[in-house]
Formats: sequence, structure tokens, C-alpha cells
Amino acid sequence: MSTATQTPNAAASGTFRLGGDLPVRRLGYGAMQITGPGVWGPPEDPDGAVRVLRRSVELGVNFIDTADSYGPYVSEELIAQALHPYPEDLVIATKAGFVRTGPSQWVPVGHPAYLRQEVELSLRRLKLERIDLLQLHRIDPKTPVEDSLGELKALQQEGKIRHIGLSEVSVDELAHARTLVDVVSVQNRYNLADRASEAVLDYSEREGLGFIPWFPVATGKLARPGGPLDAVASAHGATPAQLALAWLLRRSPVMLPIPGTKSVAHLEENVAAAGITLTDDEYKSLESAAG
Repeated sequence: MSTATQTPNAAASGTFRLGGDLPVRRLGYGAMQITGPGVWGPPEDPDGAVRVLRRSVELGVNFIDTADSYGPYVSEELIAQALHPYPEDLVIATKAGFVRTGPSQWVPVGHPAYLRQEVELSLRRLKLERIDLLQLHRIDPKTPVEDSLGELKALQQEGKIRHIGLSEVSVDELAHARTLVDVVSVQNRYNLADRASEAVLDYSEREGLGFIPWFPVATGKLARPGGPLDAVASAHGATPAQLALAWLLRRSPVMLPIPGTKSVAHLEENVAAAGITLTDDEYKSLESAAG
């Protein structure tokens, strides 16, 4: 199906229920890029960031992923500015567990008191009484994961967190975490050109956990003129990035891509990928080309 003949709508990507009770459209929006360079400070065009956020909801997106460390704090503040009071079906996922010491610098901190402080502050910035999905941004090697997740479980029991997720974990780490808390999602780097987290995706699919691939549209050499992505994209009247997203959506029913952008036009292009249906041969050719 050509993306040029349809109105983009994230509903075409289908629905997944986080934790079995929280429905989200599978193609979401990642709000990291609406900050300044190095994911630091405010964006050059704050009004443009607000327009992108509002347009994402107009296009049927009801799953927005952010983090306290994006800015830091800037992304969460812009989401509240643009969208509060929130649509009833909007799910905002955020993260805690990274301290920012400067542009492009990220330091994991999983101390319970720090995580509690950041969750409380995220609630305030996002103007929420409960965070639908709070993800531990990284496991802190200096803090026992039992302590970090124990604090998130306490916050969950207090009604401040609905569901708990993890980010950048191995299968063993994920399996261990699930003995401590009820984990509903995993956010690892994964895309057509980089499938190092294949085992974690397979585990997530078997266990019914949402898999949120960050950096989802990386295509590398696959998008070169005359390359496999370019050829299939031409057949669909689409871009290589759209094909990369369509491939992810086809790859697994638990896949929840969250492409980010600071451009409304690019946002509309990304959402249009939800309407692309790959044939079996196209899907296999892209998978084998990237293998």
C-alpha cells in the first residue's frame, strides 16, 4: 500500500495491552529529540516541539515515551505544556535512573532515594497523579537491582506508578527482575540493521512483554541507492525509514516502535509507516539483507 494515498494514522499499527490492561497503539512517539543538542537544555524551537506533540495525538498516537533525563526535565515539561489536560487514552511512559552531568553525558544512579525523588518530580512535571509506565532507565552497577526495583515496587503500591518497565537489559537481567517485580515492558536498542537484542525480543514475545525498540529507524547501508530497502521502498512509494518501521511492526506483535522527531512533516511520514503492509517476500528479503 502506498503511503502517498492515505491519511497517516497510528491506529493502523494495531494495539498492544501493556500489562494486559493498558491498551496502546503499537506505533508511538519518542520524545527525546524535542530537547537541545546532546539531549541537553531546551530545543531551539520550543513552539515547534509543542506542535509536534500535539500533531502526534491528532495522528492517533496514544503512547508517548520520555524520560526525566531528557533535557534533563525539558521533555516532560514540554509534554505537559502541549497536551495537558491529557486525552483519556493517552499513555505517557517515562524513565528514571540516569543523572545528567552535561550534554551527551549519562551516569546511571539507581539509589532508592534518588529514584523516589525523580518519580515524585516526574509526577509534578507531567501533572499526573500516577505514571502509567515507569521504566528503570539503566541498572546501576553500584546499587543492587533488588534495592532499585524494590523502591519502584513501593511506589507502585503507593499508587504513584501503574506499571514497571526496564531499559537495556539482557535476558538474564530481565528474568531476574521479574522475580522481584511485575515487569511489563523492555526498552532496548533494536532496528533492522542492529538486532543485538534479538534474544530479549524473543523472550519478551514468549512472555507477553511489550518490546520498545529505541533508535528504531536506523538503516545504515541497507538504505543505499539500489539497496534492498531502497528497492522495496520504491515499490511502496515510501521512504527507507518508513520501510524500517513497517518491518519492525511486522517482526513481532509485542513490538512498540517509538520513532522521534522535532519535525511535523517527519512525524507524519513516520506515522504513515503504520499503513504499509509488507509481503512475505519483502519482509524476508529485508531480514536476510540485514542479517
